[in-house]
Amino acid sequence: MTIKHHLTDHLLMGYAAGNLPEAFNLIVASHVSMCDDCRARLASYEALGGAVLNDTITARADMAPGSLDDCLAKLDDTAQEPRAANDAGSYTLPEPLRAYVGGDHDAIRWKSVGGGVKQAILPTSTSASARLLYIPAGAAVPDHGHRGMELTMVLQGAFSDETDRFGRGDVEIADEDLEHMPIAEPGEDCICLAVTDAPLRFRAWLPRLAQPFLKI
Repeated sequence: MTIKHHLTDHLLMGYAAGNLPEAFNLIVASHVSMCDDCRARLASYEALGGAVLNDTITARADMAPGSLDDCLAKLDDTAQEPRAANDAGSYTLPEPLRAYVGGDHDAIRWKSVGGGVKQAILPTSTSASARLLYIPAGAAVPDHGHRGMELTMVLQGAFSDETDRFGRGDVEIADEDLEHMPIAEPGEDCICLAVTDAPLRFRAWLPRLAQPFLKI
């Protein structure tokens, strides 16, 4: 698996600082679990944040004797075997998303949105929404624009639009300037995780009519 489309530094820094909405945290965690490049960049931002926090601490509390030994002993007691590096290869959903959904793709409760496309809305905070999308091979999502930011991560198959091709692990970042019609590639149905911080803007009247009911 070769990931070509990565998260921006802005998103990784927001995740490290804890400033992103829950839905965006979910897609960042899912992508980072599959992408060595973004995981390394995230680690550098977390280390930088830790150093800044350490420099801002002016008052330090004395620790009780033996506190460090007690802490290390508890870590030893709860230690687990490291997860296999190819663990994600046997699943459709990456580990953070499996934990969120409560299983792999067979645990998803799909609802039709028309044209063979299905979705499953995930419970998140109200500041942004998250949904899983199932797009049959060769099918298209209606042409649409954006009133905010939309992140779409491919979990199975691939899709293409006016900008590029996106395969497993890739994240497409769309904003108000992008209008597109994603089309799933032939051969394998496409499953994606999509998060948005504002409703989409559909051109055709039928998707606009259904939009309030589908919560897109």
